[in-house]
Amino acid sequence: MAEIFSYTACRQLSQLLLSIIFFHGSEYILAVAFHGRSNVTLKSLLISRNYLLAMFFSLVEYLLEVSLFPALKECWWISNFGLAMIVVGEIIRKMAIITAGQAFTHLIRIYHEDHHNLVTHGIYQFIRHPGYCGFFIWSVGTQIMLCNPVSTFVFAVVVWHFFAKRIPYEEFFLRQFFGREYEEYARTVISGVPFVR
Repeated sequence: MAEIFSYTACRQLSQLLLSIIFFHGSEYILAVAFHGRSNVTLKSLLISRNYLLAMFFSLVEYLLEVSLFPALKECWWISNFGLAMIVVGEIIRKMAIITAGQAFTHLIRIYHEDHHNLVTHGIYQFIRHPGYCGFFIWSVGTQIMLCNPVSTFVFAVVVWHFFAKRIPYEEFFLRQFFGREYEEYARTVISGVPFVR
């Protein structure tokens, strides 16, 4: 049980905690900056029941493995790679939010609004859904940083599946809003989520 208080566990768990606080806090701050405080709710923190369950499962896995197989958590090159993924995912997602400005929302718009323009510059010229790409990299990176093999696989599959369903749904409306312009954009720019066209 002493392994839970080891340098490795303290470092990895504190990195996870700081990553989560920064991710959700900055999401909320940017939402307020672009949409105004009156238009932002606690849902803008992006913390759902399923998200909390996933993080709880990953912590249970971590605590079991650090207690039973402490050497598994000592793979620093894997943990540091995961930390790098967290930083890269965070940068991609925040670039997406800042570039899109008011056009970036946490809910899929099903009605076209006057200020809703198709954003194709900045990071959007390389990735159609950089917000999703960044979150995918960030979430899987959290588990690689913890050296959690089961949660790494589960997070990758679950988050991928979520975006594989969400992207076509969102793009249905984007095609209605922007027509041929969006068709051309979607044909030439990758989605940013592996194996999702």
